[in-house]
Amino acid sequence: MFRSLRSPEALLTTLLAAGILAITMGTRQSLGLFISPINSATGLGIATISLAMAIGQFTWGAIQPVAGAVADRYGARPVLLAAVLLLALGCAVTPFMESGFGLIVAIGLLTQVGAGAASFSVLIGAAAQRLPVEARGTASGVINAGGSFGQFLFAPILQKLIQTVGWVNASWAMALMALTALPLVGRLTRPLTAPPPTHPEADQGVMRAIRNAMADRSYLLLHLGFFTCGFHIAFLVTHLPGEVDLCGLPPSVASWSLAIIGLANIFGSLYAGSCVSRYRSKYVLAVMYASRVVLIGGYLLLPSSALTFYVFAAGLGFTWLATVPPTATLVSKLFGVRYLGTLFGLTLLSHQIGGFLGAWLGGLAVVEFGNYSWMWYADMALAAMAAVINLPIREARIEPLWVGLQSDKP
Repeated sequence: MFRSLRSPEALLTTLLAAGILAITMGTRQSLGLFISPINSATGLGIATISLAMAIGQFTWGAIQPVAGAVADRYGARPVLLAAVLLLALGCAVTPFMESGFGLIVAIGLLTQVGAGAASFSVLIGAAAQRLPVEARGTASGVINAGGSFGQFLFAPILQKLIQTVGWVNASWAMALMALTALPLVGRLTRPLTAPPPTHPEADQGVMRAIRNAMADRSYLLLHLGFFTCGFHIAFLVTHLPGEVDLCGLPPSVASWSLAIIGLANIFGSLYAGSCVSRYRSKYVLAVMYASRVVLIGGYLLLPSSALTFYVFAAGLGFTWLATVPPTATLVSKLFGVRYLGTLFGLTLLSHQIGGFLGAWLGGLAVVEFGNYSWMWYADMALAAMAAVINLPIREARIEPLWVGLQSDKP
């Protein structure tokens, strides 16, 4: 599985990008744990706080193509350094915000601009520029697994901090944790001692690359499927603590469920990274989305207990953000890697438009109906749609490894 990363340089590049993503994703995916404490401290209401979180979901996606384009043009180092500092600043000032507008600035803008600019589009794009073609699929899986490991690590730590030292001190601790990404950024973006791998695609300019991509039916279908993924993930990461509370279970069930999701997605991301070298990515995505329909249906039928949440979290966690490796691979197959940061960033924007709706509508649903039932039904319908619309995507067949080996024989 990891043979394509056997080069020390390729492995180090991949692990550094994974480490940065672990910190930025671990931070942003744990923000849902702060909703109830912030509401208790400020009295702003779940709907207002959910709106700030929803704007943050959109902001995280909106910054990705911008950050990717800047990194494609000027290099990843300034983008990543500024991103980490903004992420830490957003976490640090959140406790001082006592209005809905203030939370939008801190959580919806500063924190999420920082987390987004140091996330998938820039990190996978920066790594791809330094990796040979055969290593990209596996590397994207490992990098994605880093983000899942961050969620697994951060969620229980931050929940414990909230319970022991209060949410204010926990938020400041989160800011310090974000700053630990700075040395990793410096190492990842150091000047290369050898020329980077050459990539065959011509440099057509970023605007023409965007126009060509947006005219491609397969690229648009990929966006629609990824929109559903964003709706699903943002709804859960924002409102899972609320769902746990409605079921009469302690807050630790929510934090451990988020941690289990992150742990399961480590394995899911690594498996997805290996699958894209053996199967067409569109089929990998279709199976992932279809599995979510089954899992949500099973969750709704089972009794509400800690065990149900943990099993549900493990099942969903396996595909949680494991959609990223096949999605990024499809973008690189369709358009190459020269502007992968920009084009994959646009795909992530569609993901986070879905994320905005998932986080915001979840808050409205619980205020209007007192539960999340209609959100679960919508989630199932969208996942079923995503499974179907990925199938017509244009993608070449995967050439079996033994065929390639035979072609190398004299």
